[in-house]
Amino acid sequence: MTADNPVTARLAHCLIACALAALTLLPAPAFPQEVRNRDAAVAALHDADPQKRLLGVVWIAENGKFADAELLHERLRDEEPVLRHVAEQGLWALWVRSGDAETDRLLANGTDIMQGGAYAEAIDVFSQVIQRQPDFAEGWNKRATAYFLAGEYRKSIADCEEVFKRNPKHFGALSGVGQNWLALGELDKSRDYLQRALEVNPNMSGVAEMLRKIDAFQKQRKGKAI
Repeated sequence: MTADNPVTARLAHCLIACALAALTLLPAPAFPQEVRNRDAAVAALHDADPQKRLLGVVWIAENGKFADAELLHERLRDEEPVLRHVAEQGLWALWVRSGDAETDRLLANGTDIMQGGAYAEAIDVFSQVIQRQPDFAEGWNKRATAYFLAGEYRKSIADCEEVFKRNPKHFGALSGVGQNWLALGELDKSRDYLQRALEVNPNMSGVAEMLRKIDAFQKQRKGKAI
């Protein structure tokens, strides 16, 4: 985390808060030693002590590189629910770090603009992010989100496909494509992508609920057609 990266700073603050809350819920006989480097973090991720695994997740999230994402993906299936949640937040923290301060500032600015409802302006800002760093998957993902909110569903899907070229396990983009196809009335395509999102991250309760509703609707429609 750096002070000139607002997106990462916000996620890091959330991550730390989640970790502190998790520490109060995880059973352990004693508070584990602090993780100080990558080797120690990787070892902690596979420790039998859930508190040590948690500290490993936090270290990777705050200090790791994009290539370290697979380490956190493994923790999405941890036996401890609170640790799975922190691992998910940790992946987002990894994903938003471009390695360039100006790109990160643009991403944060575009995110704030998008949250304010000015979707066209946000799309322009995210397009600048993509132009600066076309290999930065999160620039494409954020623009896909803005397109979705603006009702430009096919453009959103196209941007998500660019995300997958750079980050095939981006469960946010996978669920996003599912929501786009749902908005377009393509239930089978929607279901396929939502299921793929859950296969990557089984902790997405909102996605699981969408799948249940799609299945119920298709079952009801099939019954009426008979």
